[in-house]
Amino acid sequence: MGRLDGKVALISGGARGQGAAEAKLLAREGAQVVFGDVLDEEGRQVEAEIRTAGGDATYVHLDVTSEDDWRAAVALAEHTYGRLNVLVNNAGIVIRKSIEETTEDDWDRIMAVNVKGVFLGTKYAIPAMRQAGGGSIINISSTAGLVGSPYGSSAYTATKGAVRLFTKSTAVQHAKDKIRCNSVHPGPIDTEMMRDVLGDAALREERLRRIPLGRAGTTADIAYGVLYLASDESSFVTGSELVIDGGATAQ
Repeated sequence: MGRLDGKVALISGGARGQGAAEAKLLAREGAQVVFGDVLDEEGRQVEAEIRTAGGDATYVHLDVTSEDDWRAAVALAEHTYGRLNVLVNNAGIVIRKSIEETTEDDWDRIMAVNVKGVFLGTKYAIPAMRQAGGGSIINISSTAGLVGSPYGSSAYTATKGAVRLFTKSTAVQHAKDKIRCNSVHPGPIDTEMMRDVLGDAALREERLRRIPLGRAGTTADIAYGVLYLASDESSFVTGSELVIDGGATAQ
């Protein structure tokens, strides 16, 4: 018996890293999963892996900045599996520059993916979830959405703060529809994105020293948090922040 038996989930940014781990775990726990990305080859590979393992998943091309792509992804979930119960707004990018180095195009690009993408996913999931009798929206923010960091990009931090409060607003406004909405705040997670950001070994070592548990998180650490919020185990949790950071923001 899986923790998500009978649920249909849609995940953005699911072709690799954290999103792929979420897709695999949710499918393993019984969900029927639609997941999207712009990395089609990697996405189809993850779809094949899930199916080989006995799960039910369908990959769809999804540029989260495109309204048409979101409409199509939600429609695919409804037409293929009959409904939509869970949305994981996972897709995100980082542009690692100081404020002065950040161009207007950089700012517009990161806002489009990290904030507009979450807005569009939520906008098109809400009617589908209302039709299904309720659901759970899980927005992947960051510890950068809680506190500033000497290592961080201010533009990235701004996007993740926006996601955090958009989550709360969604939760309050759509509780009447039995739609829950929560944000997940990962600390440093051992993914391709973090390796790009912390490519310098000394910087990585210094960053890890600041984490009380003394290690980077794994994609599984985050995926299990998403699983909890997707499941009925969290039926009284909405408008909340699930911080998964090894204690980094506790100090």
